[in-house]
Amino acid sequence: MNKKNVLYIKNLNKIYSKNSSKSIQALNNLNLEVNEGEIFGLLGPNGAGKSTFINILAGTTIKTSGEVNVWGFNLDKNPRQVRASIGIVPQEVNVDPFFTPRNLLELQAGMYGIKKKDRITDTILKLVSLEKQSKSYSRTLSGGMKRRLLVAKALVHKPPIVILDEPTAGVDVELRTKLWENVKQLNKQGVTIILTTHYLNEAEEMCDRIGILNKGNLVALDTTINLLKKIKTKVVKFTIDKKININNQSLKSLNILKNSSAELLISYDKKTIASYLQKLVHDHLNFDQIYIVAFFQNRSAALYWHVFWNSLFSLIHNKPGL
Repeated sequence: MNKKNVLYIKNLNKIYSKNSSKSIQALNNLNLEVNEGEIFGLLGPNGAGKSTFINILAGTTIKTSGEVNVWGFNLDKNPRQVRASIGIVPQEVNVDPFFTPRNLLELQAGMYGIKKKDRITDTILKLVSLEKQSKSYSRTLSGGMKRRLLVAKALVHKPPIVILDEPTAGVDVELRTKLWENVKQLNKQGVTIILTTHYLNEAEEMCDRIGILNKGNLVALDTTINLLKKIKTKVVKFTIDKKININNQSLKSLNILKNSSAELLISYDKKTIASYLQKLVHDHLNFDQIYIVAFFQNRSAALYWHVFWNSLFSLIHNKPGL
């Protein structure tokens, strides 16, 4: 194992068996290396295997086969050292409402066996901007503060690797920006960051490299710049409540791939997406949500993320990540 590789995965498999006749391959011969000091993004739709991968590293899911090494420690031979080498920020916000942030961090440090003189509670609270709320009950914290508290809990044992599982799912733009500021600051201090996300624009802004999982397979892996260059075309998928009249004058110039009573598929390039969406808005159509699908020149369809209707106008004007 190269010293630069803080995470080394070889032929990792996970099969969930529901019964003797049916099984689900959550991870299929996954091979992956993450370098020290980088921000690595793992992208993919729901069911791609991202959470299974993280749960295996955390020790809450047992792999079926394969080799996992974290910070030089083998998961099978040194599971405690592996868990001590990583800090995991879960997707679900789950903190005890009757504990203060300081109480929670002290409790977490005690669970890792950290002596009081060696604890860095004040430093962590300052890092995540919770020093003023350190003695407030968690139930009084805002959603953004609770998210930052989860990051703080993952840092109490000074792990060299921090894994964030869908950290910005369902959060507003302001919180997302603040959270990424915390992550960048951690990375500047030498912490290796691994994050999972649906959002290509986040990965483009944050990550040095990106891996894309689809149905348990690693279908793309490259630097962020190289991976974005491989994008051949993109498709917008609109979930709609009625079939669209394609003879409508404002839609004639659109490259419509599919038009049914349930969905509309349109291919586009970066230069035309804004005008496409504006034409659809002018038609006063009702969309539940929008899915962006990226197709890669030498890979299978591997990535999508969604933007809810209430952020459509910012998508038109700002075009984040398109």
